[in-house]
Amino acid sequence: MKDTRIQKFIADCGIMSRRAAEKEIEQGRVTVNGEKATIGQKIDPRRDKVKVAGKTCRGSERKVYVMLNKPRGYVTTMSDEKGRKCIPELMEELSVRVYPCGRLDMDSEGLLLLTNDGEVAEKLMHPKNHLEKIYHVKVRTEVPQEVINRLMEPMEIDGYKLKPVTVALISKKDGATSLRFTLSEGRNRQIRKMCEKVGLDVVRLRRVAVGELNIGTLRPGQWRFLNYSETEYLKNL
Repeated sequence: MKDTRIQKFIADCGIMSRRAAEKEIEQGRVTVNGEKATIGQKIDPRRDKVKVAGKTCRGSERKVYVMLNKPRGYVTTMSDEKGRKCIPELMEELSVRVYPCGRLDMDSEGLLLLTNDGEVAEKLMHPKNHLEKIYHVKVRTEVPQEVINRLMEPMEIDGYKLKPVTVALISKKDGATSLRFTLSEGRNRQIRKMCEKVGLDVVRLRRVAVGELNIGTLRPGQWRFLNYSETEYLKNL
């Protein structure tokens, strides 16, 4: 690990992604042997002492990859200044600290990936990888095909032109409709805003897949370690 770029070293320690580390460096929150670090600076992890926000970065620890079925009512953060329920409360028996790769808003539920591998987190969150995400969305009315077609037409939200979205009917029952949304990006509350734009009221929003990873039979509030093939899939993105 001699002569490692500092942002890569921080990511390898599982603290945060490389891009997040660069932001911390830009803000002057990273030091090497007591001196403020610069982006691209090379260090010798065996000799140099690196701190982020005053906390020492230890050498790389065991990498952990976790899938969580986030229930409604939890925020996708490690702590919350408003006192809301956070995902670490669901994973107290996990001895290694992991961080969410992306987020689901408090009212949404489903598949959330967490890891302490900064490189994998970077791959999962970087737009260039265009990982498809699949959501099952229940709305409070029967939805005709013409409205489904409108959801798949070019749409602009908050001044941003969305990338194409695929929407398919899952079922209609008791005056409600379940739809499958397939996205290659995930703007803030995108599906809810799309539905609002065509007059649909979302009752339930659940993410069921990210790329080739599927939530399967994992129940709300439960988590599991990814198996070998799933981990290799993420590493090879």
